[in-house]
Amino acid sequence: MKIVEQIKQPIAQEMELFEGKFLESMSSKVALLNRITYYIVNRKGKQMRPMFVFLTAKMVSGGVINDRTYRGASVIELIHTATLVHDDVVDDSNQRRGFFSINALWKNKIAVLVGDYLLSKGLLLSIDNGDFDLLRIISVAVREMSEGELLQIEKARRLDITEDIYYEIIRQKTATLIAACCSLGACSVNPEGDDTEKMRKFGELIGMAFQIKDDLFDYTEDSIGKPTGIDIKEQKMTLPLIYALNNCNKDEKKWVINSVKNHNKDKKRVKEVIAFVKQKGGLTYAEAKMAQFREEALLILSGYPASPYKDALVLMVNYVIERKI
Repeated sequence: MKIVEQIKQPIAQEMELFEGKFLESMSSKVALLNRITYYIVNRKGKQMRPMFVFLTAKMVSGGVINDRTYRGASVIELIHTATLVHDDVVDDSNQRRGFFSINALWKNKIAVLVGDYLLSKGLLLSIDNGDFDLLRIISVAVREMSEGELLQIEKARRLDITEDIYYEIIRQKTATLIAACCSLGACSVNPEGDDTEKMRKFGELIGMAFQIKDDLFDYTEDSIGKPTGIDIKEQKMTLPLIYALNNCNKDEKKWVINSVKNHNKDKKRVKEVIAFVKQKGGLTYAEAKMAQFREEALLILSGYPASPYKDALVLMVNYVIERKI
């Protein structure tokens, strides 16, 4: 059994029910919108975010969830989808998960409006049901994601990112959404307890590990056996590169920065940068940091009684680090 299926097993019923509710939450009187949202729903990915919501809710409550949990999962998925639709427009990307993106099929103007529509549907779903605590969690996540993206853009222009700033960027850009899923799950079943904050921290730690893993893919061989170097081509400062820059002499540093800034389209030069980062121990360092985040996440889970939901979350933590794609 594939690991994702294994993780999904204890919440298979909930996930099935969720799919119907999610499609319903997107419905509109405009036929064009329904056609587009139907297209979106049928091209879903692994659905990690709703899985986090249901697993944390069930682990915290001892297996009992309610309508708020379903709404929370729908809202997070609506808002996440809205950000993806907008991202594809910003990145001028024609594909998403191997399918045509919304902007490739319906053009940018429609894609931006669809993103706005999904965002407003998410907000209204919370407001109409009085889920203001859940809405707050999600709104903070959206704010942080935007700030993280802008901080990265600001720093990329100067290539002067310190390790601390890097963590701040990935915390906001990637970890904050996973943190929102986990705190949302806990808050939907136990609004008063301290589980909401515990699960937020748990999600944040997984998100940090997840992003470092993504950064490492740039330096490790892909399916055709060669490192991709995409981050270098895009002048993104990731942890392996930051570590290498902090642990080399002045001339080497000058050469790396010049390579990333001015020769990022030169395949041979990108290869040399990848080799340099490996030689300086950048990958080993990033792997150790990723393992540290995983240990901290597992430590939070260890405080909860044994259950199939807890087991699935442990699997999820390990999957984040061991995944091949």
